[in-house]
Amino acid sequence: MRLPKISTNLAISADGKISSVAGIASGWTSKADHARLLELRGSADALLVGRGTLESDRMTMTIPGENRQPLRCIVSRNGKIDPSHPIFGKPGGQIHLLITSAEKPDPDLAGITFHHQSLLEFIHTLATDYSVKHLHCEGGGQLIKELAELDLIDEFHLTIGGHTLFSGALAPTATGIPSEFFDAARTYQISRFEPQPQSGECFLTYTRLRK
Repeated sequence: MRLPKISTNLAISADGKISSVAGIASGWTSKADHARLLELRGSADALLVGRGTLESDRMTMTIPGENRQPLRCIVSRNGKIDPSHPIFGKPGGQIHLLITSAEKPDPDLAGITFHHQSLLEFIHTLATDYSVKHLHCEGGGQLIKELAELDLIDEFHLTIGGHTLFSGALAPTATGIPSEFFDAARTYQISRFEPQPQSGECFLTYTRLRK
């Protein structure tokens, strides 16, 4: 079974961090970066996000003004999500919740399709049962790290915010809190390079080189 194309999108500070130690909500980058985020969403059949990022950024995972909305997929170890979260009140794609532990889902979360699988099994399910050909991940760093460890990331979209420093040894990077190395390097080439002098940002796309 062919896996879907998987892309990711993150904004990092000038020192390579995706947030401060205390956490920072989305919206610290430019309007042009937000427009790019929506453009990337629109290219996907399904969106993927970790529960922590979903809650800290108050994401609804929708595309304003579009009739076609991608599936909204959330990864959580225990499936516990605040039922008052904005995603449940915003019309959009069907919500799928992947629970990676053996815990039972929260009964207060109505109208959600639950999955008890590994991340890789869930990606297979999206491809086989929901015809997902392009899966787009919007973070956080730990989830992107898991995708990278499985060597599943085909495109890595990045906004470098040269106007901001987050710093901190414990501030997460694009692949989570710095820790151990991967078993092998992942080789990419730059396929898009767009400096944004007015905002102090740069939009990049890296494409995986596979033998």
